[in-house]
Amino acid sequence: MLFTKIWKMIDLVWDAGFKRSYKKRMGGDAALRKKFWNSIDLFCHDPFDTGLKTHKLTGKLKELWAFSVAYDCRVVFIFLNEKTVLLVDIGTHDEVY
Repeated sequence: MLFTKIWKMIDLVWDAGFKRSYKKRMGGDAALRKKFWNSIDLFCHDPFDTGLKTHKLTGKLKELWAFSVAYDCRVVFIFLNEKTVLLVDIGTHDEVY
């Protein structure tokens, strides 16, 4: 089952797998959760804002992209089309790559 949240310009889609990763990564860290939602808001306005450090991945993840939430917190995603993004994973650099 997919969950959709419509933001400013980008439609975000995520599944139960992303939701589990989110809960595991965020735990009880309210400051990180706040940074995540601020980054999501920024991403929905401009996915390539320089503050997000959005970049295309390579190798076995070459179809995917990532952006930074905090120093060691990345969100991996894929563009489904120009208006829709599927959030795939969230975690530390080593967890998601």
